[in-house]
Amino acid sequence: MYAGIGIVVLLVMVFGGYTLAGGAMGPILAALPLEMMMIMGAAIGATIIGNSMHELKLLGGGLGKVFKGQKYTDEDHLDVIALTSKLMKVLRSEGAVALESHVTEPETSAIFSEYPRLQKDQVIVDMICDPLTLMVVSSGTLDTHAVEDVIDNAIKTQLHEMQEPEHAIQSLADAFPALGIVAAVLGIIKTMGAIDQPPAILGKMIGGALVGTFLGVLLAYGFAGPMASRLKQVNAHDQQIYHSIKQVIVASLHGHPQPLVLEAARSGLPPTHRPKLTDLLDMMRGK
Repeated sequence: MYAGIGIVVLLVMVFGGYTLAGGAMGPILAALPLEMMMIMGAAIGATIIGNSMHELKLLGGGLGKVFKGQKYTDEDHLDVIALTSKLMKVLRSEGAVALESHVTEPETSAIFSEYPRLQKDQVIVDMICDPLTLMVVSSGTLDTHAVEDVIDNAIKTQLHEMQEPEHAIQSLADAFPALGIVAAVLGIIKTMGAIDQPPAILGKMIGGALVGTFLGVLLAYGFAGPMASRLKQVNAHDQQIYHSIKQVIVASLHGHPQPLVLEAARSGLPPTHRPKLTDLLDMMRGK
């Protein structure tokens, strides 16, 4: 939503200011289609050259995040803490055997079914179930620090994949000014080939060439750069849910009482999305 509003404000301010200053939109609109074709076509081609199909799909998803915002809501953060805490409670009170069915078949787990949105999220399910499955097959004898290392590695891998679109968009932002110059140079070459034309015609041709430079800079600093920054913010918010899972598992394995386990996970969330500890405690009590 805010990304769309920002684009509207940007376009209105840039072109509104230009027209209020006495500029004519005619030359820009005349040159825009072909200049945009060259710049965007080169950008798309370079992106295809530099990425596999997997990364291109991630890039598409990343662009969607720019406009949709965070994947995980405040309720999801609350639910993932409660879900992981309940699973760890089963491990502590009933043992690894009782936990096995929940982590090996989460799609049929009564605990997971309480949180249908999380149950459908394969990344969340794997982030929870994989380390707990290790605890099950080892009968709960694994060293806590070893489990923590496994979770850290899983989070690191997931974050790397989340950041790929962010890096790709930033690369486009860095490339757009140069691609704009490429389009402008081609326009100048075209102009030099018509040097015998009257000044009025040459002026239009030179103006059209300069539109390429203008578009390259505008796309870089008005669109791609801010989009990469916005995606970085969205990913920073979403990744906190993985750290909440880690904190619950690790704190539980250390044998901390449940209020301290919940606080360990809660305190790692950004203040604007941090649930109250009392809300978490009430949720665990079934209130």
